[in-house]
Amino acid sequence: MAIAKKKKKFFDVEIPLIGKTTQLYAYESSELNNKFIKYDLTRFLKGKNMTLQLITKIEDKEITTTPKEIKLLSCYLKRMVRKGTDYVEDSFSTPCDNAQIKIKPFLITRRKVSRAVRKALRDKAKEELINYVKDKNTEEIFNDILKNKLQKQLSLILKKIYPLSLCEIRVLKVEKVRE
Repeated sequence: MAIAKKKKKFFDVEIPLIGKTTQLYAYESSELNNKFIKYDLTRFLKGKNMTLQLITKIEDKEITTTPKEIKLLSCYLKRMVRKGTDYVEDSFSTPCDNAQIKIKPFLITRRKVSRAVRKALRDKAKEELINYVKDKNTEEIFNDILKNKLQKQLSLILKKIYPLSLCEIRVLKVEKVRE
């Protein structure tokens, strides 16, 4: 007697952060619980090369996602850094309302600047980002980065130290989720 083969099919997955749905391929929907999805946001953000990493969760037979990491691709950053400019990077962990997150800001100055100015920019950016995220949950922070709200606000504050040609969050990653 022949054994019936199972057939894979597509399941709709809701991505509430960007308001889109995508499809994943599996035998059953239960297989898709706690799976990672990498979603390219380049067309969504009009050319800013960014990827979004999501984790799937099954709630009431519906598959939804929560953001895990957002990352700017290095090819975008290499295009932005010009000859005769300096860039400032940093990396730090900080608690937000519902998780421990790692933030990596990336700043590009308009001209070459001294080390003291770069340090002042780095310190002020870290201070402002820690104050910004301490009372917000991860969903709000990811949403603000996608809408460029956080970067714009940070750029206006840092402009008083030295004007920037680019102010971006290179990586935002959820390290530990608190319940």
